[in-house]
Amino acid sequence: MAGNSIHRSGSRPQLDLSKAEIQGNSEERDPTILLPNQTDDISHLALDIGGSLIKLVYFSRHEDQSVDDKRKKTVKERLGISNGNRRNFPVLGGRLHFVKFETSKLNECLDFISSKQLHRGGIDSHHWNSEASANENAVIKATGGGAYKFADLFKERLGVSIDKEDEMDCLVAGANFLLKAIRHEAFTHMEGHKEFVQIDHNDLFPYLLVNIGSGVSIIKVDGDGKFQRVSGTNVGGGTYWGLGRLLTKCNSFDELLELSQRGDNRTIDMLVGDIYGGMDYSKIGLSASTIASSFGKAISDKKELQDYRPEDISLSLLRMISYNIGQISYLNALRFGLKRIFFGGFFIRGHAYTMDTISFAVHFWSKGEAQAMFLRHEGFLGAVGAFMSYQKHGLDDLMVHHLVERFPMGAPYTGGKIHGPPLGDLNEKISWMEKFVLKGTEITAPVPMAPPGTTGLGGFEVPSSRGATLRSDASALNVGVLHLVPTLEVFPLLADPKMYEPNTIDLSDHKELEYWFTVLSGHLPDLVDKAVASEGGTDDAKRRGDAFARAFSAHLARLMEEPAAYGKLGLANLLELREECLREFQFLDAYRSIKQRENEASLAVLPDLLLELDHMDEETRLLTLIEGVLAANIFDWGSRACVDLYHKGTIIEIYRMSRNKMQRPWRVDDFDLFKERMLGSEGKKPRPHKRALLFVDNSGADIVLGMLPLARELLRRGTEVVLVANSLPALNDVTAMELPDIVAEAAKHCDVLRRAAEAGGLLVDAMNNNSLDGSRGNSSSVPLMVVENGCGSPCIDLRQVSSELAAAAKHADLVILEGMGRALHTNFNARFKCEALKLAMVKNQRLAEKLIKGKIYDCVCRYEPAT
Repeated sequence: MAGNSIHRSGSRPQLDLSKAEIQGNSEERDPTILLPNQTDDISHLALDIGGSLIKLVYFSRHEDQSVDDKRKKTVKERLGISNGNRRNFPVLGGRLHFVKFETSKLNECLDFISSKQLHRGGIDSHHWNSEASANENAVIKATGGGAYKFADLFKERLGVSIDKEDEMDCLVAGANFLLKAIRHEAFTHMEGHKEFVQIDHNDLFPYLLVNIGSGVSIIKVDGDGKFQRVSGTNVGGGTYWGLGRLLTKCNSFDELLELSQRGDNRTIDMLVGDIYGGMDYSKIGLSASTIASSFGKAISDKKELQDYRPEDISLSLLRMISYNIGQISYLNALRFGLKRIFFGGFFIRGHAYTMDTISFAVHFWSKGEAQAMFLRHEGFLGAVGAFMSYQKHGLDDLMVHHLVERFPMGAPYTGGKIHGPPLGDLNEKISWMEKFVLKGTEITAPVPMAPPGTTGLGGFEVPSSRGATLRSDASALNVGVLHLVPTLEVFPLLADPKMYEPNTIDLSDHKELEYWFTVLSGHLPDLVDKAVASEGGTDDAKRRGDAFARAFSAHLARLMEEPAAYGKLGLANLLELREECLREFQFLDAYRSIKQRENEASLAVLPDLLLELDHMDEETRLLTLIEGVLAANIFDWGSRACVDLYHKGTIIEIYRMSRNKMQRPWRVDDFDLFKERMLGSEGKKPRPHKRALLFVDNSGADIVLGMLPLARELLRRGTEVVLVANSLPALNDVTAMELPDIVAEAAKHCDVLRRAAEAGGLLVDAMNNNSLDGSRGNSSSVPLMVVENGCGSPCIDLRQVSSELAAAAKHADLVILEGMGRALHTNFNARFKCEALKLAMVKNQRLAEKLIKGKIYDCVCRYEPAT
């Protein structure tokens, strides 16, 4: 049948999904989507009520943290940024969360909805409309057979009407949205190896969508709203669960799956080798281990049901159903000439063996020409489609760079009671974290976890057969919270955005992964101390600090067990996860006092440095400036080597020591190329750069004694300078909010900086016009501006930057990336349309060896002409 477009109910409040974004911390097994432009009162949830499972997508409102900043307004005007409906990152309007329940436990689902008042606008509805709770005509969107079957129960228990959406419409709409919007949504799974597949949304159609629920629907998708159900089978997840329950007496689907992990199907299945005396049937390409007949041995064995192990029965049943689904799916793909097959539905559940079996069947019957792909949000396609039906407009325009997926800890749903909203009640969350089991120095319960036999995080059943051990299901995928951020864009100066990969370190190498996990774990105690001190060392701060340590350790343990649990894993992702975890436990700036102290110390000696620079000839000054940036980059509280240095001297003493050791050639030394571009050769003066983007790193000496003097030199040459800094704190990195005050202090000692800062709107109250330093050279009235980069991590993914930065980049012809996180951990191999200079001191021996074949404290000065 042809798919109809999803309709909007005119009587319902409208959900503004424009520029939605996935914000990357996952409080539950399935991620949340952020809706930044949402303002109306809406119903906060949509459901897909199937025969076996209920899938629920619900909305939570984000606090509005916008600040009336005159400086930012001036910069926006200069960059030509229109406000419109956009907001400044990190102000996020809303998120989508993903939860599932067994249909047989519908009352738990209703309790969950009621406890959070999702059907009446949510717990945070006072932010929206004070009359929301009094709405007696509330309507919620739902799809699936249960939308009809249980409509009366929803009305009786919650007082809401079910607005029924077409199941197939929702399924396809949800799949299209997730495949277009989430960068690492699709993956392959062969022989235990998981590999994420980047889908070009311009080349998505046509594809085959196989939804495995209680039964199986096979759908050919040709475009948005264009699809046809071409086949299906009544042998699906319900068959596996139903037969499995009869044959093994298991009480839940998850318990049945867990049994299969310990099974041996050879005791029940008849194999090719059983027929041919242990030999392959090579003539037709069948190995001895190929299943000739599922449950075939039960015919000849003189055994009763009780004589077979439940584990073996479960595995044989799983293989039988998975192989057949894989084969039927491939035959339909062959029928329509499709190479791409996506499998979804809660039968899969991220179960490694299920995915391997389906993949093997597709690979076998296609002789390797077709590929089975799976979806991280596999069970939520219909629920996402139903949610979209509140207002389809907006999500259609969503791009992958507008979505950020985050993985916060969530409060568990246990014993029929809700322990606080997932991201709401911090005290409840901390109480839960304090129940984690400690074994030595390790946290032994990675997220998600729950007491045995109870419903775990987000309603996930934890099999009672696990006894008293708290652990995660290694085969399960975690799905995060999807935040919709409209102000994120792709950095326009990337030479080839499709080929761009920010991460330099490959964490698919288990040894590499183990090393960086050890580094992060070793740094954790010092980080907790700094975080607690930043909050005054109170008992509450100590309790939150302990909860943060447990939570982050749990994340590390989870990722060590399954590196791809949260999507494709790079070092930048790990570092960002740590910062998000700090923020989750309300440590908004762990290094606040340290940064302030180091800024003051550095500003005190800045006038002497500028005077020293102004007495140098042009060539010497340029070299000294680059040496100063490299020397000052030593100050990085994320580096253990740097932290140790702080015990050996003051910030100024360390800076001078570092400068004195600056001896060329550096490990990567393109200074002469950069000097020729800046100063020219053979008497030919080159044109100055029009605009330079300086991606700054640390507070203190790094920004004050390193990058500001370099910015000043560019300004003197007539180049507009844009300082690009973090939107949110990360370690001791300087933020865009802090930079204007630092510049204002520096401008008191420098006429060049003062005039440029005034021109760039950084000095709202203009200082007096008296010349302060009598610096040589032409006076510059070109602007010095500050923009936020759109992130809160020591690294930066240039596929998702703030709209301010994207606007500033449009007229830039020089990019300077400074620091280990932005120039080495990420972007070392990035290529740009304009000239680029990458400057960093390497403060990690492992990184020095892997990246530049050098040693700790080696320096990198890489200059790259425009491509």
